[in-house]
Amino acid sequence: MKVLPTALPEVLVLEPQIHADNRGHFFESWSARAFANATGRDVEFVQDNQSCSRRNVLRGIHYQVVRPQGKLARVVAGTVLDVAVDLRRSSPTFRRWVSVELSSENNRQVWIPPGFGHGYLVRSEAATFLYKTTEYWSAEHDHCVRWDDPDLGIDWRLTCDPILAAKDRDAPRLADAALFP
Repeated sequence: MKVLPTALPEVLVLEPQIHADNRGHFFESWSARAFANATGRDVEFVQDNQSCSRRNVLRGIHYQVVRPQGKLARVVAGTVLDVAVDLRRSSPTFRRWVSVELSSENNRQVWIPPGFGHGYLVRSEAATFLYKTTEYWSAEHDHCVRWDDPDLGIDWRLTCDPILAAKDRDAPRLADAALFP
C-alpha cells in the first residue's frame, strides 16, 4: 500500500498494490496490518456502509461530534469527487478542505479521521461508494454543514445544480453548526 499525502496532513490517500494479468486484477482492499504499517494508525472499523447514487448526487458534508467517526472510503463502480473538511475549531487547518477523485479505475481510498466532515459528488453516470467507519452511525449525533457554505468555499467542480437530500439542502452554515472543539 502506498500512502499519498494531501493538503490536510491527517487526511490520507491510499493506493493499493494491484496485481494484474490477462484475467483481470486483484488487490487487498483492507488489511489492518498493512494500514497500520503504512499510516502509523491502528484503527478498528465497526461498520461498513454502501451507497449507490446517480450522476450529480451530492451527499454531505456529514459528521458526528459525539461518537465521531473515522472513515475509509472507496468507489467500486464509477467516479466521485470525495471531500474532507476540517471541523475542529482548535485545529490550525480549521475550515480547510481537500478533495480527491475516487474511482473504480484508480482504486484509491481516502482515510478521513474523526474531527472531519465528509461528502462526495457523483461524477460518473452512477457510482457505488463504500466506506468503513470507526464508530457506529447515530441518528441523534448526526450533523451536517451546507455543502455550498461560502465560509468553506469548496470547489465541487459542478457543471449543474447537484441533486440533494433534504437534510443536505437544509443543513446549517458552518457559523451555526455544531463543531468539534
